[in-house]
Amino acid sequence: MYRLLIIFCTFFALLPSPLMAAEETAPPHTDTFIGIACIVIFLISYLFVLGEEFFHLRKSKPVIVAAGLIWLLIGLAYTLDGDSETAAIAFRHNLLEYAELFFFLLAAMSFITTLEERQVFAALRAWLVSCELTLVQIYWATGALAFFLSPVADNLSTALLMGAVVMAVGQHNIRFVAVGCINVVVAANAGGAFSPFGDITTLMVWQKGVIEFSGFFALFIPSAVSWLVPAVLMSVAIEKGNPVAERRNEPRRMKRGALPILLLFMLTIMLAVTSHSLLNLPSVLGMMTGLGILKLYGYYLSRFEAHIRDTGHIHNHHIDNLTDITQMKGDHTDVIRRFDIFQVVERSSWDTLMFFYGVVLCVGGLSTLGHLALLSDLIYSTLGATLANSMIGVVSALIDNIPVMFAVLTMQPEMSTNQWLLVTLTTGIGGSLLSIGSAAGIALMGQAQGVYTFYTHLKWSWAIALGYLLSITAHLWINGY
Repeated sequence: MYRLLIIFCTFFALLPSPLMAAEETAPPHTDTFIGIACIVIFLISYLFVLGEEFFHLRKSKPVIVAAGLIWLLIGLAYTLDGDSETAAIAFRHNLLEYAELFFFLLAAMSFITTLEERQVFAALRAWLVSCELTLVQIYWATGALAFFLSPVADNLSTALLMGAVVMAVGQHNIRFVAVGCINVVVAANAGGAFSPFGDITTLMVWQKGVIEFSGFFALFIPSAVSWLVPAVLMSVAIEKGNPVAERRNEPRRMKRGALPILLLFMLTIMLAVTSHSLLNLPSVLGMMTGLGILKLYGYYLSRFEAHIRDTGHIHNHHIDNLTDITQMKGDHTDVIRRFDIFQVVERSSWDTLMFFYGVVLCVGGLSTLGHLALLSDLIYSTLGATLANSMIGVVSALIDNIPVMFAVLTMQPEMSTNQWLLVTLTTGIGGSLLSIGSAAGIALMGQAQGVYTFYTHLKWSWAIALGYLLSITAHLWINGY
């Protein structure tokens, strides 16, 4: 409830005093009963999203219902006005925007999940744990890897991977694990801000055509500043010396096909970028083409492992490449299952994809009614682009950055490219201000329960806020207003 109170206070604080003057020029459906009802429905649904852990209700469910109710009311509003086409056209437009992002994310998630199934990340984690590094070296290594991995893999997967390394090395050192997890969350969010593939928000900006693919790299230094500043300040809390945690089992090896799949992922990203920049085709075309090739390669892997399972001809160099081996008695080996690409796709974050559907349709519906145009005029005309974009990053620490960024993209305020880069930066790194402000932080709180908590993160929020302000300053200094 305290988060909702902060959100409402922040929202009303941004509203200018002459509100009635703005309402006089508002679109016809913003001040009607239906327009107000849609706002109430969206706020109620988002109340359930904010209280996901309290209600034990997946966040996708309330927003999907809210999207349906909002668009039914929109259709009713336009029908009562004698317009039977506008609502349907607007709905299809928003649905098309979601479809492109849905298939893009589905392809990217499938690649990441396949690499996880082939034990690429497990092998990296095991290698880091087995290295003879001090606590300070592990702190900087996990932070740096999180910063440079999240532009390719999403920041959530990167944070979970590096967080597992921090806990494996310093499981008996509570202070190190807490500070190390904060460092990983900040680094993962910062790294995802300068790449279209690092976060859903940057992906939305790129697919919208607001910023070109190469344009995101202008945020590299500001993103690095947002991580390095708090990382240096927090490093003083780490004890000097070697970890005392027990070493895990011997390092895992990657399964058969791991490196070809990793190469295919890189080629798929290149195909998506070139098809979008050179041929002016949607980038989802390249991603889905790469997913199709991955499925064909998955067919080869499944045939190979099925042959090994059926014939029982397993040699020592094949053992590490099999999907699951549970028992070996003499010459007999029982293989549970072979590689299945459809099982890999099933493991994608469907709740996130469905939540994204609800958010896109809800925000698109409010835009159709005219609410976002009114809000854009109130915020950007009153505060100016720089201050407004900086405040939006703070709001993204309280609300999920997906609806925040989609709302800005739907508003389409008149801004320069550097201002679009600024709002991309702030929504990407603003979630680091609080542990609940990003998916990476929420996931790590669940992974390191009782050690990395909301309050342990809050103790270092001042350092993260300093990095946030300095990153904005670095962006305005390097890239201009």
